[in-house]
Amino acid sequence: MPSNSPSSWAGDDRVYRQERSYRRWLESDLTSFQVTVGESDLHISAERPLAEEAERALTQVREELEEYLERDPKFRTALTPHALLPDAPPIAVEMAEAARACGVGPMAAVAGAVAEHVGKALLTESAQVIVENGGDIFLFTTRPRVAGVFAGSSPLTGRLGIRLARIGEPLGLCTSSGTVGPSLSFGRADAAIVLASSAALADAAATALGNRIHTADDIERGLAFVRYIPGVLGAMAIVGESLGAWGEMELVRVEGSDG
Repeated sequence: MPSNSPSSWAGDDRVYRQERSYRRWLESDLTSFQVTVGESDLHISAERPLAEEAERALTQVREELEEYLERDPKFRTALTPHALLPDAPPIAVEMAEAARACGVGPMAAVAGAVAEHVGKALLTESAQVIVENGGDIFLFTTRPRVAGVFAGSSPLTGRLGIRLARIGEPLGLCTSSGTVGPSLSFGRADAAIVLASSAALADAAATALGNRIHTADDIERGLAFVRYIPGVLGAMAIVGESLGAWGEMELVRVEGSDG
């Protein structure tokens, strides 16, 4: 569950394609498949194979956003909230609103926003959908799920999971890291994880949280910031062996961990 750079469609997926330890989502009750369009490489779980439908949805949302980026190039590079053109497409509006709530640039929300748009399109065909985009996750399920935590070289990597008990509503679970992968973070957190009512918001809030954490002493301050963002349900930050959490962050031991 990595962070987003201001100019990338996906998070730190070059690292996570190798690690994949966070992919504890792949439960036997769902069918999993992969869809790739351009830079977007989505891993999707649903109640039946929906690769063609997912590819259509991904292609459409990418085309809408790419067309907008051509007309508003500052949207791609802004590191702070950005004013939209009047005819911006829905995905750009959602990214800009999430960024404004968190005080970051709109592309900090792109991976989560893309995952969410594809996921919601698939909900017309499947009652349960999980979409992972470079580690940033949109989900709508009918039973609790557990997501494994990846935090780079932290000894907590692979030992913890986050149990998500909310069912029957859209959720986003996203992570920013200042120590893993090529994406931009102004902090040094091994993992800054946010659960929110939308994946775009979770993505932007994870970036804002990660930006505020340079050492373990900053964890409390970072969590205090994100807890007041409307729509954020919980957050967690990891620096080395230190961990802090707030809200709906029910931690469980990951099956097979030796800790």
